[in-house]
Amino acid sequence: MRPETTAPVRLEDYRPPAFLIETVELDIRLAPKATKVSARLTVRRNKGTPADAPLVLDGDELALTGLTLDGSALASDDYVVTPDRLEIFRVPDGPFTLVIDTRLDPDANTKLMGLYRSSGTYCTQCEAEGFRRITYFLDRPDCLALYTTRIEARASEAPVLLANGNPVDAGPVPGTDRHYAVWHDPHPKPSYLFAMVAGDLAVMPDTFTAADGREVALNIFVEHGNQDACGWAMDSLKRSMRWDEEVFGRVYDLDVFNIVAVSDFNMGAMENKGLNIFNDKYVLANPDTATDQDYAGIEAVIAHEYFHNWTGNRITCRDWFQLCLKEGLTVFRDQEFSADMRSRAVKRIADVRLLKSHQFPEDAGPLAHPVRPRLYHEINNFYTATVYEKGSEVVRMLKTVVGDDAFRAGMDLYFDRHDGEATTIEAFLACFAEASGRDLSRFALWYEQAGTPTLTVSSTHDAAAGTLTLAVEQRTAPTPGQTAKQPLHIPLRLGLVAGDGRDLTPETVTGAEMTGDVLHIVAERHEVVLSGIAEKPVPSLLRGFSAPVNLRSDVSDTDQLFLSARDSDPFNRWEALQTVVTKTLIAATAALASQSEPVLDGSLVAAIRANATDAALEPAFRALCLQLPGEADIAREIGRDIDPEAIRAARAWLRSSLSDALTPALLGLYNEMASSGGFSPDAAAAGRRALRNVVLDYLGNGSVPEAAELVAAQFRAADNMTDRFAALTTMVHANLPGHEEALSAFEERHRATPLAMDKWFMVQATAPAADTLDRVKALCAHPGFSAGNPNRVRALIGAFATGNQSQFNRVDGEGFAFVAAFVQDLDKRNPQAAARLMSAFRSWRALEPDRRTRAETCLKALAKAQDLSVDLRDIVDRCLQ
Repeated sequence: MRPETTAPVRLEDYRPPAFLIETVELDIRLAPKATKVSARLTVRRNKGTPADAPLVLDGDELALTGLTLDGSALASDDYVVTPDRLEIFRVPDGPFTLVIDTRLDPDANTKLMGLYRSSGTYCTQCEAEGFRRITYFLDRPDCLALYTTRIEARASEAPVLLANGNPVDAGPVPGTDRHYAVWHDPHPKPSYLFAMVAGDLAVMPDTFTAADGREVALNIFVEHGNQDACGWAMDSLKRSMRWDEEVFGRVYDLDVFNIVAVSDFNMGAMENKGLNIFNDKYVLANPDTATDQDYAGIEAVIAHEYFHNWTGNRITCRDWFQLCLKEGLTVFRDQEFSADMRSRAVKRIADVRLLKSHQFPEDAGPLAHPVRPRLYHEINNFYTATVYEKGSEVVRMLKTVVGDDAFRAGMDLYFDRHDGEATTIEAFLACFAEASGRDLSRFALWYEQAGTPTLTVSSTHDAAAGTLTLAVEQRTAPTPGQTAKQPLHIPLRLGLVAGDGRDLTPETVTGAEMTGDVLHIVAERHEVVLSGIAEKPVPSLLRGFSAPVNLRSDVSDTDQLFLSARDSDPFNRWEALQTVVTKTLIAATAALASQSEPVLDGSLVAAIRANATDAALEPAFRALCLQLPGEADIAREIGRDIDPEAIRAARAWLRSSLSDALTPALLGLYNEMASSGGFSPDAAAAGRRALRNVVLDYLGNGSVPEAAELVAAQFRAADNMTDRFAALTTMVHANLPGHEEALSAFEERHRATPLAMDKWFMVQATAPAADTLDRVKALCAHPGFSAGNPNRVRALIGAFATGNQSQFNRVDGEGFAFVAAFVQDLDKRNPQAAARLMSAFRSWRALEPDRRTRAETCLKALAKAQDLSVDLRDIVDRCLQ
């Protein structure tokens, strides 16, 4: 384990590398416990580097077995080596050849970084700093080199040998039971994009004809027996390749594109050039084991990793502070792809829900950081919702600010100007400033300032003058390390809805720039006057969620319900309904906490009924209108002194009350949305299932006598995982009769399918029952659970810590204590997984005093431990700041 503390890395300390590595020739001779790696590097001194400067290479738990410079072995006093560093005191200026030999133990590598084995398959994960666990290297993203990789292994153990680029040679090793393959990548890349896979794998092959007429070989490699579950992933890959050609003009640039699915993986997937390595969760799908959500996730992640070929690989980041340059931009691209493949309105709502549930709490707590941070102790802890989801929102705002045409021109300029480079946010924004003619200096603050701005808008209508005046104010609260905030450039998309549902268009606008329907808010305060507005409209603010802000307005509940019925913007129609529902839940939480009776307004019931039963609306949209905000969403809106149990009770009350008030409509919808054909993962069919299953959950939590049997019958008869798991979730979470038998039946059916069993673990870990913690502890000993597999950990412990607000935040503190102890033990084998799990504590300061004290006690006890990894200590220390 690396030392528990390290000096912080700061953006302002960036310097170009002292040396450059031009070519890398790797010879990897695989063995489970004694893999030999020989790295032949062509190195030269960078311009401006002093002649007496030593060559310093990064390592991590390495064992050096050989070292030569231009063919001569170095004497022991020519260099100094530790497992984490190699320093050679004297090297030539011009290109020289350095050969470094190391020995690795893939079987013992439980960190799942560098070279390791997953179910017998050798694979690598090198982002962010895993290549240094394979050989000593300049392991930084601005060191781009050409790679040639030779892999050798026993033919019976690993008949498949894969690496980056195109295959150039393969064959048996004479006189042995081993064989080899050689791969060459013609495109310079940083070390974090290196990949290698070797194992006994099945393959699903296909081809794709690129826009330039080339035939590209496509392959998805999986464990034997899983190849029939790759069809959706392959279909998603081909659609994403065509979409990138048509929308961004990007054509694939190698002869082959390979995907490998492995079961032990810290992340979702990795975009290694020409050889994407995936968590099998985002490749494998069939109707019996995958839900509609799984199918959508596979489609999005396959696309995301493919899109990295240009936004991340061909153009990469100069340093890790620029991580959002590849991740935020590529998330935006995969969101746009999914919106085109499915429903743009439904996809936008889903993306904003994810942003608010994951990124907004991050921005409001001790782990807040800018989209481009300026300091880190451990870069692995910055693969966050802020970098990914908020980073995507910043790109979306950029498109809104400059306009569609200038955005495309800016992207084309970015690709043309920086292809083959490791670059920066400043260079990226300069392309759009040039393409649009806009000054983007204030907009650039979105990359520099942490925190979610609050945008407050009030309106006054003057009928006599025919004007509507908007008072707009923005404010961003202090965040760790940033007490003073500057005004941002906020694009406020605006609609003015007349009584008959028409959108009114102002004749003139003063007080702020307006382009199309977008107000550009650039100062702390604006008074915006819109003329030519004879009748009083209802403002539809922040249409399409045009900026990642907390919106506060004087739009009344009555007007919000009007917008929920008449707004032409589907996102704002949904958001208006959610706003009133959230206010109702907050009031109910306060009422129940004071032992009072909550109140449900009949007009809200009518608005929900109208949206749910409107056949002109997509079923998926209607399902979203029925879904209540989650407990964490309600807690975020309350903000402080949060009582998770009171929130749970308020949400249960509203769900039950709506169920009883809407019973006839719900029963009608349940029958109407029944499928008459076989399973299809398409968006329309998924939308019908979504609406039917939301309705089923309402009925299961209401007082309809036959509801329990209705839910159980769906569980028994379901011909797909979406319907089966929805029914199981309602049975378990509503504590319906027969739920234990249903759990046993589900386990028996899916015992041999780990990804399906993850759902079995998750549904129990998220049950809002008093005995859930005891159940989770018992499940840790289940044969299907392994603390060494990140998917299993996320399904059981992660689901409990982040998806069960009332039980993780138990008033006795036992939920905190259990997770903290698990994390400390996990840290010994997988620091990345431990640190990510620990982020569940990020909102502890917002809890009511008793829970807050118990959470703080756990954090302080963990902080005193002497053996924490850098990854985990960073999160613990920041949580306590």
